[in-house]
Amino acid sequence: MNETTVCVVGNVATRPVFRETAAGASARFRLAVTQRYWDREKSAWRDGHTNFFTVWANRTLATNVQASVSVGEPLVVRGRLKIRSEQRDGQSWAGADIEASAIGHDLARGTAAFRRALRSEQTPDRMADQDSGQGAARQGPGPVSGHAAGHASGLSPDPAARPEPDWETGPVEGPGERREPVLAS
Repeated sequence: MNETTVCVVGNVATRPVFRETAAGASARFRLAVTQRYWDREKSAWRDGHTNFFTVWANRTLATNVQASVSVGEPLVVRGRLKIRSEQRDGQSWAGADIEASAIGHDLARGTAAFRRALRSEQTPDRMADQDSGQGAARQGPGPVSGHAAGHASGLSPDPAARPEPDWETGPVEGPGERREPVLAS
């Protein structure tokens, strides 16, 4: 199968939105990826254009995103690139989604303490006995809702606050791909 796999490094631009559905856990957030370059004239690093991606995580990865990811944190995201286009209120919109297969903190820009995820056969009490005392896991935000507006032409004052695709549709599928519908809870 032909698919475009990407690996991007950026900062979390929006609070992760988590949902438990009949199809399993799902989470999404916006990732800001800014090109940096060396300005020889000023002898300093400069920020270039910023691209925003909607990152989708499913199942265990979604649950771990909820517990581990906050706005402003630097991440490395690997996954399948999906370009979506749609019409809303007579305007054309385009967006780039990444269906993540792996997400991690960028250790070139900070430190992290890894904690193995709970397996279904393990209880929190048994995990506490096995814990090495490296610190408690962060509690992620609960489900949130909301719809922010923005236009693909770049006229939006906050490009991170672009409209998100519906939970029922998920990331856009390519030709020949079929996905089971996700029911909103």
